[in-house]
Amino acid sequence: MSSWEVRLSNTRKVPYFFNRETQQSVWEPPEELTPEQIKALPGAELLKEKEVQVQVRASHILVKHSGSRRPSSWKEPNITRSKEEAITILRGYKAEIGTSTEKFGSLARKHSDCSSHDHDGDLSWFGHGQMQKPFEDATFSLRVGEISDIVDTQSGVHLILRTG
Repeated sequence: MSSWEVRLSNTRKVPYFFNRETQQSVWEPPEELTPEQIKALPGAELLKEKEVQVQVRASHILVKHSGSRRPSSWKEPNITRSKEEAITILRGYKAEIGTSTEKFGSLARKHSDCSSHDHDGDLSWFGHGQMQKPFEDATFSLRVGEISDIVDTQSGVHLILRTG
């Protein structure tokens, strides 16, 4: 059971999140809570649907293949590898990464087929409806610091690290 609850600010007249255990107060929904958990909090009726604009932050390593919607990247003008080959490549990266976020970033910088490679794969903050559905679903299901299994989208195959 969560120690978070929703309260109404006397001064601002808007809801905020309060942790009964730590006595911490925050305006934004706590990162460790899913949208479903937020809606189940004591006092959640104070939240309007539009106020629960939960966002996540993630980095990824994208490996494109010949079936990707745009089979080219900053590294290769014409990607010819099969989807199976792309998955094999990602499995190798995942084994090399283990749980190291530093290793994830260095591999993203060197190998990702996405322009985010310049930023260690960082895609910054995004909310629901801003990414392809399989990517969004996978990212929102991760805890901060957790790395996904292989995620297949129209862009290619990804490993995703949730960073926020």
